Amino acid sequence: MAVMRYNFFSEALSLCVDVTITYPSRKLTFTKDPSKKEMDSQEGKTLYREGIKLQTVYILHGGSDDDTMPLRYTNLERYAERNCVMTVSAQVKDSFYVDTAYGYKYFTFMTEELPAVIQSLFASSPSREDNFIIGFAMGGNGALLLGLKKPELYSAVVALSGGIGCSVDTDNFFEEMETINLPRLHSTFGDLENFRGSEFDLGYYAKKNIEENIQVPELFLAVGENDFIRDSVRKDRDALRALGYDFHYEEAAGLGHDWNFWDKYMEKALDQWLPLKRRIV
Repeated sequence: MAVMRYNFFSEALSLCVDVTITYPSRKLTFTKDPSKKEMDSQEGKTLYREGIKLQTVYILHGGSDDDTMPLRYTNLERYAERNCVMTVSAQVKDSFYVDTAYGYKYFTFMTEELPAVIQSLFASSPSREDNFIIGFAMGGNGALLLGLKKPELYSAVVALSGGIGCSVDTDNFFEEMETINLPRLHSTFGDLENFRGSEFDLGYYAKKNIEENIQVPELFLAVGENDFIRDSVRKDRDALRALGYDFHYEEAAGLGHDWNFWDKYMEKALDQWLPLKRRIV
């Protein structure tokens, strides 16, 4: 697996941003010569050539984390290599993946600028069927937000132990804002007087998709049985069911809000859930 750390100036944010990118480089070869086997077989490999494209999984990190942690704290590198996908994880601070009330446009960055950069400068396929999201913790809510507000961009979305941030259950969001003592959460969303139907109201967009018969990504939700945020995830599950969404939901026995759960379900998402081609496209 090839690992790259790319830093660039984001126009959407007016900040320099770090992005961690992986390529399944062991799936590629520069030669057809069967004598050049080195340590492993050339069988099944694709020749380096102009214009090759890779299916791409955007990995959305959790609160207080950065773009390197999904790679450092899980076996993502191995899972992505064997499934022949590239991964992209961008540093978004504790923005909850929204265009924040205090001025930083992280939703715009994630859905407009970042894909343009990645698909222009790297071997990332621009096709909807080749783009996916896996998010955990804060990134789990972010995954639902991006997938339901911009369904034309992604084929499938995996939300792992979300619960704090934009919620499909709008009433639950208000309850969390009243009970959770997290200043950065409140500063992100600002005044809630006009929240319902606003750009932050994920429940509004979830309902709109159903009413307008909009094609949405495949949805996968999972949470640890012992996760402190489990009940909030269940509320999102119930809200999606009430709206008529078709999705997969799991609770992991004995697991909590930690890297043991996220590693296990990162593997499950890539090996089993996402509709991957597992080849160079």
